[in-house]
Amino acid sequence: MARGTEAVIDVPALARNLQKVRDWAGDARVVAVVKADAYGHGLERCFPALGQADLLAVATLDEARAIRVLDPRIPVLLLEGVLTGDELAAVEELGLEMVVHSPEQLEWIERSGRTLAPRIWLKIDSGMHRLGFALDRAREAHARLSDLPGVHEVVLMTHLACADEPDHPMTARQIQLFDDAVEGLAGPRCIANSAALLTRHDARRDWVRAGLLLFGVSPIADRPGASLGLEPVMTLSTQLISVRHVPAGDSIGYGARYVAERDLRIGVAAIGYGDGYPRNMPDGAPVLVNGRRQRIAGRVSMDMVTIDLDGQPDAAVGDPVVLWGEGLPVEEVAGALGTIPYELACRVTRRVRYREIPYLRSAARS
Repeated sequence: MARGTEAVIDVPALARNLQKVRDWAGDARVVAVVKADAYGHGLERCFPALGQADLLAVATLDEARAIRVLDPRIPVLLLEGVLTGDELAAVEELGLEMVVHSPEQLEWIERSGRTLAPRIWLKIDSGMHRLGFALDRAREAHARLSDLPGVHEVVLMTHLACADEPDHPMTARQIQLFDDAVEGLAGPRCIANSAALLTRHDARRDWVRAGLLLFGVSPIADRPGASLGLEPVMTLSTQLISVRHVPAGDSIGYGARYVAERDLRIGVAAIGYGDGYPRNMPDGAPVLVNGRRQRIAGRVSMDMVTIDLDGQPDAAVGDPVVLWGEGLPVEEVAGALGTIPYELACRVTRRVRYREIPYLRSAARS
């Protein structure tokens, strides 16, 4: 770890966040969404803290296989179902639950004659127009899935497009369209994702799906995770490797984007887009140096980022720098870039050393 660049994963914080989600969910069961290597946090290192979830959800078969290496029996949901009929063999072998979102998938299942998990998930398109059966095909699809051998329960689900905007009228419309389409059909309902869990009590049905919330991050722009009682699970940090004086009028970094308006002390931190810290991070974006807020000054390069050390005359080589996490919400950093925190967490590269705070039951309860 010569560069001092690391992502610390607080696994006990993940367990506490999951308990917070369970408290919000009330009587609903909780799907813990851990796709994309647990949103970039590392599935294997996070896995010990996920025992409170009723089910884990992933996007791909390879992600499901990774869970099966860790636990052969924990319930796992394949959120996008299969991409070809041939993949049904792997679904059966791994003992997965799966989402069925298209007529093609339904036909592959019917033709295969395979015995699937007793619970299957029917996705209905209530207006997002990405995946799911059309509203007027929901009843037919439900009947056909219910008739499959070995299927005992069909979960009726949909996905909300604008739940992260609490006042957006589309959310209420989607919920109503979904309710109308499935009225009278047997089976549990699943509507709420992380955003809807926070903003729509009427979307908390029999199941809720929590992803980003588990990692201490809020999907609501003006409600950071800390304000909700959540704890950051990832802290991305590095150290200063150089401190230099830049006279007024001189530029800093590639493209001479940043020009010093006054004499500056500039810190060079050992992180860049080769580590997943975005190249297009703007001047003025926040970082912490020695626990105090400072600002990016100049274009991010592959291995380094330059920081205005205004107000820290004693900052020196070796001092700690936090890019996001403990003390600096990733939501704020994402906002400075004009993106969402999901993207930042998922883009950290393999060059960064990961270190976890291990999960102990006593630590998780403290």
